[in-house]
Amino acid sequence: MERTEEESVDAVVIGTGFGGSVAAWRLAEAGLSVVILERGKLYPPGSFPRSPHLMARNFWRPDQGLFGLFEILTFKTLGAVLSSGVGGGSLIYANVLLRKDEKWFVRNGADGEDWPVTRADLEVHYDRVHARLQPQKYPFETPPYSSTGKTHVMREAAEALKLAWFMPDLAITFADQGRPPIPGEPITEVHPNLHGRTRNTCRLCGECDIGCNYGSKNTTDYMFLSTALRKGADLRPLCEVRELIPLPTGGCTVRYVRYNPGLESQGGDVARRLETIKAPLVVLAAGSLGSTSLLLRNKHHFPGISPQLGFRFSGNGDLLAFALRCRTRGTKEPRFLDPTFGPVITSTIRIPDEIDGIPGAGRGGYIQDGGQPYFASWLLEGANIPRVSMGVLSLLWHYLARRLRFNKDSNLSGEISRALGTGALSASTLTLLAMGRDVAGGKITFDEGSLAIDWPRKPSLEYFKSMNRTMSEIAHFHNARFVQNILGYIGRTITVHPLGGCSMGRDADHGVVDAFGQVFGFPGLVIADGSVMPGPVGANPSLTIAALADRFVEHSISTLRRGRTREVVH
Repeated sequence: MERTEEESVDAVVIGTGFGGSVAAWRLAEAGLSVVILERGKLYPPGSFPRSPHLMARNFWRPDQGLFGLFEILTFKTLGAVLSSGVGGGSLIYANVLLRKDEKWFVRNGADGEDWPVTRADLEVHYDRVHARLQPQKYPFETPPYSSTGKTHVMREAAEALKLAWFMPDLAITFADQGRPPIPGEPITEVHPNLHGRTRNTCRLCGECDIGCNYGSKNTTDYMFLSTALRKGADLRPLCEVRELIPLPTGGCTVRYVRYNPGLESQGGDVARRLETIKAPLVVLAAGSLGSTSLLLRNKHHFPGISPQLGFRFSGNGDLLAFALRCRTRGTKEPRFLDPTFGPVITSTIRIPDEIDGIPGAGRGGYIQDGGQPYFASWLLEGANIPRVSMGVLSLLWHYLARRLRFNKDSNLSGEISRALGTGALSASTLTLLAMGRDVAGGKITFDEGSLAIDWPRKPSLEYFKSMNRTMSEIAHFHNARFVQNILGYIGRTITVHPLGGCSMGRDADHGVVDAFGQVFGFPGLVIADGSVMPGPVGANPSLTIAALADRFVEHSISTLRRGRTREVVH
């Protein structure tokens, strides 16, 4: 690879998810020169694929000419779903903003979990990033929102099971400033966003997890990066970091390549120029797997880095299940929930934990209702082959009868309606999303040049059984058939919240970074993403990642300024 002349800035931020975007925002507002490197591309409103043709290209695999949004990885005991784009995981998450429970910051845990920070340490940082994300609660008491069936059934089940139910803050704009909630209304912004496009209030289409084409989600590109760019930060999409080399005086040399999807769409070996930039502060925020793998690949540049690199991996207890064919109480009639209506998640049930002071409760977590886009309902109904076949045959019979003049009625509307069916299967199915305190016993490694994760599922089995039991009780309360994650039967799970790999610790023997995200032994290299978690967050981790990044970068700015003051004095 050809190398170019090196450039220098105050700070380089790698990644644009909740950690990287918050870091870029704070650094730029502090007046520092900042370069932001993101391997994925920009996604302005209207650019997220929906058609089969475009969706087939919507995956991340540059060596095969794919530069899309999703990266799907599979390992021995689990799979992982990652995002690639300016905005990182915020582009495909379900918008829930929860703080990590105060008592869940475990110290000296039996399984090695040991948090060097407390809820009190993070409270001011939670407040700052929470306010910046401008969350709103789902306006459940207001028509047409009050007809959201999945929200009703979650609340009813929680009350019957005596579990805490609430509506969490969502990073979604349902109502423009000073206006009642109205779907599809233009959002007023004080400053133009980095895309230069008009955003609209939530259209209740259930497409949050595949990218919001209306700009209704308060993703990190709108809420943090737009401000960073106004303050002078330099955003470089389609730039992937390949090398990190520590500098003797602190910070790193960063080497990266630029992708050109228009020229590389056919895949194969492409000669890419290796570009170089130096900074006394580098914030690595490429996600749990991205940051850990980058350091593992460059481990030869970091002699003496903590032996804990790669350890403490967790899937944050992610589970997926379904309550099929919910029924109206006291009848056998399907209860139409219309899960395509509303955002993906509207409400939450909290499952207590024994460290909350409830003996025998086990490990706790959260269960949330899940929505889906319209096309998912069509796919589900289409998969019901016997019903579809009977409906089509009935329609054909009536059509032929008309053609053969056995039937003189020219109106086929009723027959077409019956052929389509009632849609009861998709409309009465409740998706259940769970997460919680699994055991962070996994290890991330490189196996013959490929990323590998060894995560023993057995220590977390009791947690999974408990969450599945509660979700089945929710399903059975509504006389529905409970279907748990089928991969669980073969000892596998899927996580959308991979955590750990560069965990915080008291010293280099117990973690890769300290309580301020600083890599032990390598000043000026800070990690600010889900990889620093020494255990599961339990709740949706995005807000905690953002709060930690805010804490880390605030400390780094102070350290950088002190260093410059000493240079001036000397």
